[in-house]
Amino acid sequence: MDLVLSTAVTLFIVLDPFGNLAVFNSVLASQPEAKRNGILVRELTIALVVLMFFLFCGRPVLDFLNLQQSTLRISGGLILFLVSLGMVFPAKSVLGGEEGEEPFIVPLAIPLMAGPSAIIYLLLLSNQHAHVIGNIAIATFLAWMVSATILLASPFFMRILGRKGTRALERLMGMLLVMISVQMFMDGLAEYQSMH
Repeated sequence: MDLVLSTAVTLFIVLDPFGNLAVFNSVLASQPEAKRNGILVRELTIALVVLMFFLFCGRPVLDFLNLQQSTLRISGGLILFLVSLGMVFPAKSVLGGEEGEEPFIVPLAIPLMAGPSAIIYLLLLSNQHAHVIGNIAIATFLAWMVSATILLASPFFMRILGRKGTRALERLMGMLLVMISVQMFMDGLAEYQSMH
């Protein structure tokens, strides 16, 4: 149960729904109001499928590439660190797609929900906890479900929090992610040193 909870909380921070609120809102703003929820549900479902694919198929891919767990921890820690820096010090990003075009997979499902940081984290978990992969899947679904609920209620949260409030929450989550990424990097180094 502790593993499910800690994994769900960490993955929730990595998915960064509060940081994505404003982006999702602006991408969907050009779409008719009646279609927005349908588009959002579709994109969130695609993101869940991608996350589950990497969770369940990650280990065979890592075995095929002959990647050690320490390598994955170190590279995952670095990627999470870079992502967390982007959350703490946000910069304007260029989103694909033409103005008014309905988003499909990019950018809402990938990379905003199922981004490289979430995928690497799930690859690491699938390798580290292969014997309890079902528990990791439950944690992934819980993190996704809470994130999806927040994003589906984005108009409400944007009214309550405003852009400044969502930025403050994103920075707070970014600072937590900095600590998680540094710990992951240090664990990877320690594991690598113990093997050599």
